[in-house]
Amino acid sequence: MTLFLILFYLFFPVLVIYLCLKFEFLDKLGAVIICYIVGITLGNIGILPESAANLQDSLSGAAVAIALPLLLFSMDVKAWLQLAGKAILSMLGATIIIVAVAGMGCFLILDKVPEVWKLSGMAISVYTGGTPNMAAIKTALGVDPTTFIVVHTYDTLISLLYIIFTITIAQRLFNRFLPKFEIKNTGNKSSYLETEDINSFQNILKKEICIKLFGASVLSILILGTAVGISGFFPKEYSTSITILLITSFGIGASFVPKIRNIEKTFQLGMYIILIFCLVVGSMANLKDLININWALMFFVVFCIFGSLILHALFCRIFKIDTDTFIITSVSAICSPPFVPVVAGALKNRQIILSGLTTGIIGYAIGNYLGITFAYVFKAILG
Repeated sequence: MTLFLILFYLFFPVLVIYLCLKFEFLDKLGAVIICYIVGITLGNIGILPESAANLQDSLSGAAVAIALPLLLFSMDVKAWLQLAGKAILSMLGATIIIVAVAGMGCFLILDKVPEVWKLSGMAISVYTGGTPNMAAIKTALGVDPTTFIVVHTYDTLISLLYIIFTITIAQRLFNRFLPKFEIKNTGNKSSYLETEDINSFQNILKKEICIKLFGASVLSILILGTAVGISGFFPKEYSTSITILLITSFGIGASFVPKIRNIEKTFQLGMYIILIFCLVVGSMANLKDLININWALMFFVVFCIFGSLILHALFCRIFKIDTDTFIITSVSAICSPPFVPVVAGALKNRQIILSGLTTGIIGYAIGNYLGITFAYVFKAILG
C-alpha cells in the first residue's frame, strides 16, 4: 500500500497536467486546486492507512525543499532590476503594507487562533510571492496541515472575488485618484510571459530537456543537502527555517550562473513538484474541519487581501504611480504571476505584463525571507 501511495503522489500530477492541457475548463480551475481537491478526497474516504501520516510529512517537506531551487534557477535578477521602473516601487509598497496588515490582522484575532504568528508568515509569503512560498512557510514554521488547507481554501475564494474586482471596475474606480497609464514605445520582450502557463509543460519529456533537468535536479538535491548540513549548527527550533532560507539563497545564487539559468523547464519541474506537495497536503486535511467556516481565519484572509489593497492604493497616490501599474503589481503580489496576463488583457494594456511578471517573480524570491523573518518578529511581539 505504501509503495502504491508513493507512486500515486509522484505521478498523479502528470494526469492533472494532461487533463488541463486537454480541457480548458480544468485549466481555468487550475492544476493546484485540482490536486488539492483530489488530495482532500483521497484523505477523507477512509482508504489511507494510519501509517500514511509519516509518509505524508516526509514527502510534503521534501517536495518543497527540492522544488525551491528549481523554481529560482531561471531568475534573471539583473535584467529585472533594470526593467521594472516604478513597478519596483509599487511592489515595495505592497510588500511593506502586507507585512503591516498581516501583523495587525494577527493582533485582531490573537485570542481566537492558536499560534497566530504562523498565519502572519503564511500571509506575508503568499501575498508577496505565491503558493510555493506559502508551501515553504508551512514547512519552515510547522503549520498544522488542516490550518494550512483552510487558509488556502479561504484565500482561493476571496482571491477570486478580488480578481473579479480587478478585471471589472477597479481601473475606472482607481483612475479617479491615481494617474492614468501612459502608453510607451518599448521593444522589450520577456521569456517569462509563459512561465506558469499550463502549455509551458509541453515538450518537457524530450530527451535533451530531460537530461539537463536531471542535472538541475541533482544540483537542487545537493543544495538541499548543503542547507541541511549547515542548519545543523543552529539551535534545533530554528533549523528548519534556516534550511529554507539557505535553500532560497543558494537557488538565487545559482541563477547568476548562465549555464544554470538557461536550462529549459526548471521552473516547470519545480511547479510539478509543488503539485505533488499540494496533493500530499490535501490528503492530510480533515474535511470535517473544512465544512464549518472558521470565521476568525476567514476574517484574517479578507483583512489581508482587501486591507492591503486599500493601503497600497494610498501608497501609489502618494508616489504618483499610475493605476495600471498599481493594479498589476497588486495582482502579481496577491494572486501571483499566472493572473497577470489575464488582468492585463482585461485592462487592455499588454505593456504592463512585463512589470507584473517581473515583480511577481521577485516576490517568489523574497517571500520566504519575509514570511519567516516577520513570523518570528510577530511571535516575539505577540507573545
